[in-house]
Amino acid sequence: MNSFLDWFWLLVYWFLFFAYLVILFQILGDLFRDRDLGGFAKAVWIIALVFLPFLTALVYVIARGKGMAERQLEAVQQAKSDTDSYIRQVSGKSPAENIADAKALLDAGTIDAGEFATLKAKALA
Repeated sequence: MNSFLDWFWLLVYWFLFFAYLVILFQILGDLFRDRDLGGFAKAVWIIALVFLPFLTALVYVIARGKGMAERQLEAVQQAKSDTDSYIRQVSGKSPAENIADAKALLDAGTIDAGEFATLKAKALA
């Protein structure tokens, strides 16, 4: 490691190694995400990834790349849907419901018009 070229090639090798790891984990994640592929086929892909890693990764991306992208998109959309549902569940009532509740309190005489206006402004904010 005495010259600049030695450091440069070391940097290139590390970059390629990490790029390969990212691809490998994407392939493994896709294998386990795929519901159409049977357990035996998944095992064959994993064994091939262990013994012929670069060739298998290249073949996998070429042969199953489109489905890989679709499954990733489906997983992202499902996660977004689950997150939105959770946020709606824990966020409470809608602004219209908050205003209706405040109006009911105003009609019952529990709060006055100033407090109703404050609650309405807070619900619409």
